[in-house]
Amino acid sequence: MTVERNDLTLRPLTGPDELPLFTRLPYQTNDELAADLAEGRRRPSWMWVALRGDRLIARAAWWSRPHQDTPLLLDVFDLDDDAPDRLDAGARLLRTAMAEVVPPGAPIPEYIRFVPPDWRESPGPRRAVEGRRSVVEGLGARPLVERLRMEWRRGGPVPEPGGRLAFRPVGDAEELIGLMTEVLDGTLDAHGRADLTRMPARAAAEAHYEDELARYRSPREWWRIATLPDGDPVGFVVPAHNGYNPIIAYIGVRPAHRGRGYVDEILGEGTRVLAAQGVDRIRASTDVGNTPMAKAFARAGYPAFEHQLDMTWS
Repeated sequence: MTVERNDLTLRPLTGPDELPLFTRLPYQTNDELAADLAEGRRRPSWMWVALRGDRLIARAAWWSRPHQDTPLLLDVFDLDDDAPDRLDAGARLLRTAMAEVVPPGAPIPEYIRFVPPDWRESPGPRRAVEGRRSVVEGLGARPLVERLRMEWRRGGPVPEPGGRLAFRPVGDAEELIGLMTEVLDGTLDAHGRADLTRMPARAAAEAHYEDELARYRSPREWWRIATLPDGDPVGFVVPAHNGYNPIIAYIGVRPAHRGRGYVDEILGEGTRVLAAQGVDRIRASTDVGNTPMAKAFARAGYPAFEHQLDMTWS
């Protein structure tokens, strides 16, 4: 579909050969787009441009898990900062593209954006963030959460076991889902809290497991349950590979065991599992407002290298 509005052309890419056009606007995930297309995480029909002649004024792209028919995230949305009508062009692009990309009746995918940690203090990044956010808000979205993106690098600390906890592989999906259900009690995670407004904790845990954890192709033997010497489970950690990076996919401590520093030992085990694979880096994320978890990652040698802004239409 191509839409001509005044002197602005709004259309999807015709194919992977148009990636050089799409990547004229810079963003750190540009170098992942070709592989995403090849592996079915993106489609040319989910990648839209707003052109004035041959000048790229705005662009948008949606992402999903491999070969799914419905996009899960709007994770690329950029504007030409030198175009005086960039906000209007961006709004027209998103409105037109969303009508084509999002199936009727399907939820509108969440919008996420990676930004520098100091984006509020830096005039250029702040202007860009606020411009994009104003466009998305104008289409009905609202801010959900700001997250820290953190990274452990090879050569960083790999803690020795603390001795208070023992670790074993996860027994089966039911065991992990049961623990995930428990740790949602009192969660500081904004996505978890949002889920609990729409469904019971058990359903939220099942959805998280099926939609994310069960889809990782990395070995499930990496997943660990932390126990006291008597076998009582304290928590769990899910080291994984998400197709881009080794990650700490999920970590949790049961409510009855919180406040005793166990999270450090559990995170240490997840780090040991992945470091033993010889990885160059391990990525992790947590909400800016989840201070206890953010401090635990910092203590474990995971400095924050950027932030992620999440916005939702729900």
